[in-house]
This record gives sequence, C-alpha cells and structure tokens, in this order.
Amino acid sequence: MAVQYNSLIDPLVIMLTVPLALAGGILGLFVTQTAIGATVIVGAILLVGIVVNNAILMVELANQIHETTGCTRQEAILRAAPNRLRPILMTTITTVLGLFPLALGIGEGAEFLQPLGIVVFSGLSLATLLTLFIIPCFYTLLHSGLRGHDVPPFDSSTLVESRDGSEVLRP
Repeated sequence: MAVQYNSLIDPLVIMLTVPLALAGGILGLFVTQTAIGATVIVGAILLVGIVVNNAILMVELANQIHETTGCTRQEAILRAAPNRLRPILMTTITTVLGLFPLALGIGEGAEFLQPLGIVVFSGLSLATLLTLFIIPCFYTLLHSGLRGHDVPPFDSSTLVESRDGSEVLRP
C-alpha cells in the first residue's frame, strides 16, 4: 500500500482500523462467551478485509480531493467523509443483517458457523461506528505531524531542468 499511495502515512491510517475491528470482534466473543476456534479466525480475516476497505474508500477520496483542489488535508477529509458515508453504511448494514441469523445460530448446523457470525457482526458494528470518527482524526493528525500544520501538495511546476538533464527544484 505504501507504493500505491506514495506515502507511509496513508497505509498507517488505513491499518489503524484493524485494531478497532478486532476489538469489536473480541468484545462480541466475550459477551457471548464463545470460544476461539478456526471459524473465529476466518471471521476475523473477513472482518479485517471489510473494515480496511471502508477506510480505503475514505482515504482515497480525501487524497483525490486534496490533490485536485489543493485544499488542506483536514478540509479534504471533511469533504470526503460525507461522500463516502452512504457506501460504507450500505456495505456494513447488508453484511451485518446478512450475518445476524448466523450469529444467532438459527438453522441446521449453525452452531459450527455461529462464532464466525458473532465476530463479523460485532466487530463490523463497532468498527464502522469508530472508523467514521477515528479515521478522519488520524488522517488529519498524521498528515499534519508534529509540525502542527498541513503540508501543501507537491507542485511539479517548481521543477526545472539542470545543465546535466536532471530535474531540480526552482529556488
């Protein structure tokens, strides 16, 4: 992901959703007193994939807004979050409602897949709520860094060609 985004900050922001998802899944297992097994691990992998996808949607649009308009990172994420709220909620609601009967253990052989349903149901429910608030915060904080201000996007018009043919920044 670092190569795709040309940054280490954006993948870090995206990967910060993983602990949120796993915390929700573990909370669900604790509340229902369900033991950890192979289906729990499969559910955790599914959960992490969905939650990371939600973060990618938000960060990618914020980066596009930042690059095209030249606005600050904070303004870009504040524009991106409402635009991506609907797709994120649609994905979450359909997955949660689809796994609800499985989490309840309804049907033949449901006791085998019930831990998977519990992990994904509880983890996705909690992680989505936290992701919608925490990802914009981390995006803004990590991009402003310790400097306390936003770095403007790189302007390639400041490059000039030197005598040896390499590009250098214009003073």
